Amino acid sequence: MTFQTFSKNQKLAMSWWSRKPYSGYDAIICDGAVRSGKTLSMSIGFVSWAMTSFQGGSFALCGKTITSLKRNVMTPLMDLLGNLGFTCLEKVSKNYVDVTLSGITNRFYLFGGRDESSASLIQGMTLCGVFLDEVALMPRSFVEQALARCSVTGSRMWFNCNPDSPTHWFYREWIRKAEEKHALYVHFTMADNPSLSKRVRQRYERLYSGAFYDRFVLGKWTAADGLIYPMFSEQQHVVEHVPTCDRYWISCDYGTVNPSSFGLWGHCDGVWYRLKEYYYDARTEGERRTDEEHYAALEELAAGYDIESVVVDPSAASFIACIHSHGRFRVIPADNDVNAGIQQVSSLLKQDKLRFCKACRDIRREFSQYCWGDSVRGDAPKKEHDHAMDDMRYFVRTIACRNGADAFFAVSAKR
Repeated sequence: MTFQTFSKNQKLAMSWWSRKPYSGYDAIICDGAVRSGKTLSMSIGFVSWAMTSFQGGSFALCGKTITSLKRNVMTPLMDLLGNLGFTCLEKVSKNYVDVTLSGITNRFYLFGGRDESSASLIQGMTLCGVFLDEVALMPRSFVEQALARCSVTGSRMWFNCNPDSPTHWFYREWIRKAEEKHALYVHFTMADNPSLSKRVRQRYERLYSGAFYDRFVLGKWTAADGLIYPMFSEQQHVVEHVPTCDRYWISCDYGTVNPSSFGLWGHCDGVWYRLKEYYYDARTEGERRTDEEHYAALEELAAGYDIESVVVDPSAASFIACIHSHGRFRVIPADNDVNAGIQQVSSLLKQDKLRFCKACRDIRREFSQYCWGDSVRGDAPKKEHDHAMDDMRYFVRTIACRNGADAFFAVSAKR
């Protein structure tokens, strides 16, 4: 196996541990498109780091199964290491490989993270480092057990995966929190693999469409199927700057244990803009808020705007009473016809009459997560990732499409 050149990202994946300003990171996360060269470059970097940093150390190489790990990682890696002068002695029955170069030897154990029971296989070990290939396919319990084994001073963690759903625990807990975890995040595309010809890249682009194209070709974390609003586009519907609006409303989806989501909406030239939002998840924050605390957030959201009315989840009786008690806002119980509201939102999106400020991160996130459920008729959304979706639907159904507009917006939302 020979290589003529490596891309910038491939070089970074191989050598980050020895280069400033990256050498201080505790981990590296590489995700992105299929056939982007991230697995090979990371595995080379992992072994190079291990052999440079330790003598007589124990390391773990983990895949979904040992079979897939050997096929995807170990076979090409050992071939390459042999050509570079390393000695690789594999103990097949015990699933480890001893790697030696210039008198330095380290042991690399092979593990499969197939299911929840796999965590017990790695439990009790002491490791200098771990490389997790296809980490998005492994159960969280196995991954966290593997990371807990890295207790040697100077140990580091290496993660590699193709994108999955944006609700996936690894995306939420590691990729979105890479800085907090002190991890270097590197995103790969097919262009990062110089050995992949333009013709082959074009073939991959023809193979996929929709969310699978986004995942496997563009390397995005996108919900795979069943999106309720597939017509939503960041490029088309998200704006940096909003023109001066002539009217304003607020819509509220109220929750105690579940998240509360409030949206500030403005109207300009026939287009409805979501200007700002408030989103509070009691489970994530670890503390529930009272009606008065939510009302204070409503006041802050409305500051500086002449609000015509506040549209509220009709089941939120206590919060509606709280708003009434302050006497500032006119409250309208929302029209909660779910499927009619979804049809109307879909129509406004298709007509480019709903737009969203870039700062409204939670509603943008939920657009990629809000999916149809598994009901027989296929007309019921899953009751998850739907709080900003609900407050938007309340606004569209109750305000944007009121006054007999139902006939005009009577379109179907394809599943």
